[in-house]
Amino acid sequence: MAGAAGQEYDVVILGGGSGGYAAALRAAELGLSVALVEKDLLGGTCLHRGCIPTKALLHAAEVADTARESETFGVRASLDSIDMAGVNKYKDGIVSRLHKGLQGLVKSRKVELVAGTGELVAKNTVEVDGTRYVGKHVVLASGSYSRSLPGLEIGGRVMTSEQALALDTVPERVVVLGGGVIGVEFASVWRSFGAEVTIVEALPHLVPLEDEAASKALERAFRKRGIAFSLGVRFAGVEQSDSGVVVKLEDGKTFEADLMLVAVGRGPNTAGLGYEEQGITMDRGFVLTDERLRTNVEGVYAVGDIVPGLQLAHRGFAQGIFVAEDIAGLDPQPIDELGIPKVTYCEPEVASVGLTEAKAREKYGDVDVLEYNLGGNGKSQILGTTGFVKLVRQKDGPVVGVHMVGSRMSEQVGEAQLIVNWEAYPQDVANLVHTHPTQNEAVGEAFLALAGKPLHSHA
Repeated sequence: MAGAAGQEYDVVILGGGSGGYAAALRAAELGLSVALVEKDLLGGTCLHRGCIPTKALLHAAEVADTARESETFGVRASLDSIDMAGVNKYKDGIVSRLHKGLQGLVKSRKVELVAGTGELVAKNTVEVDGTRYVGKHVVLASGSYSRSLPGLEIGGRVMTSEQALALDTVPERVVVLGGGVIGVEFASVWRSFGAEVTIVEALPHLVPLEDEAASKALERAFRKRGIAFSLGVRFAGVEQSDSGVVVKLEDGKTFEADLMLVAVGRGPNTAGLGYEEQGITMDRGFVLTDERLRTNVEGVYAVGDIVPGLQLAHRGFAQGIFVAEDIAGLDPQPIDELGIPKVTYCEPEVASVGLTEAKAREKYGDVDVLEYNLGGNGKSQILGTTGFVKLVRQKDGPVVGVHMVGSRMSEQVGEAQLIVNWEAYPQDVANLVHTHPTQNEAVGEAFLALAGKPLHSHA
């Protein structure tokens, strides 16, 4: 049955997460008429089940660690208990305030917010509950879901991050399947809350997409924190009972725990949305685009986690803005995927932008590498954190990678991404003045050393 004829818009967007709402707000700002279709809550996974709630948990975890270790700083505090009801109230309060703010923004920009499940029924039409929304351009922004492994059923004591975020108690023992970003962040939270944690990762390192030096530093820090991990052996299966789970690896090793978190990545949320039926080129569920985020079907764009590449909220956000500007005829510069910064917010944090040392050697052959240890940074000593800033430079050329490990190093990746994206040379950054005493100074010191004038290091 054909849907009822709907209004025509300049842009119809399917999905109201980071990519979709950014496209909607920017397009409306540029004077385009916009319909934004969202089946759940505006803000998507990032705001409601991802970045924001997990970072709230990680901050609560930091507070717990600070209380536990307070005597180190000459303060006699004590950690009585973790009140998960209170933690969840704090987390949900932040999400709620941001959600209300976003709803207000969308309303004030005169974006038509359509609640319901949308389906692409023609190259220029999205249908929601029988009503058709026709766009001169359509933007696919349907996001991602928590993947599992073949044959691994989610349910009961085997859960993904969505269920883990809603837990009202702290488990005593947890097995985390997957040592990527989501896995190590939850492992970090639960350890801070007092749980015994074991991470199972089939690849040889934790956070395997990061520079190997960063992975090794995180592994050292996790060992020190009492977080156990098994690397390089694949998961074989899990059995659950009323009292817990038994996790088995291919080498026969088993782990017993209260629950298992499945954190093996996220898959593109594209099934049953009509994309393939409308002739859009797909690969294993992902929507393929050119560098301007155009699909093979004229007038149809795709952004965010459904486009192959880094599945990061800020990537989707930037892509949404880019597509809106492209539709409006502003001819924006395509986004350089290599220049997108990424952060893992466990304790210690891992932050990076650009090429790893291994990838830089593959690409350029000869590179210069420098590591500046946070032991020489005053503010890091005050905070009681260890780690480093690692720079990777094309031989006699610009810096092509910055990799950082340590508490709060996520806050330093802003300058790092400017350096890499603007193809700065060491002397360019060495001549800039970095505030004392800050962790940001560690970036400045690393560049002083790479420029051949080390101050607080033995480079």
